[in-house]
Amino acid sequence: MRDVTETAPVELLVCTTCRRGLPIEEDDQRPGSLLHKALTQAELPEGIRLRPVECLSNCDQGCSIVLRGGPSRWTFVYENLNEADDVEIIVEGATKYLATTDGLVKWRDRPEHFRKNCAARIPPIGA
Repeated sequence: MRDVTETAPVELLVCTTCRRGLPIEEDDQRPGSLLHKALTQAELPEGIRLRPVECLSNCDQGCSIVLRGGPSRWTFVYENLNEADDVEIIVEGATKYLATTDGLVKWRDRPEHFRKNCAARIPPIGA
């Protein structure tokens, strides 16, 4: 793995308004908010900034996150995440993403969930 101090910081955006397709009452905590809360308690490596965001407009596809990092990295949107089961998968995927300069983790090196649940891959701004 690369020395992460050489690369741009990474943002891990978590949709906190996600209902994960469930009928959630307005007063209840939403799965997306619970996912963000669980990630605040996880051990994210230095260089990853966790940010809550409102609606990523991927409402029918479970909880969604975004990994982005500077003008040279590709941005990825991942879906179908569960607030109780997928925190370790997100930390693993974000850690591997951080170790790249272009955001492109080799397909076979990505967590299996990331391989099968990528909603979008967006070119770097600097490309």
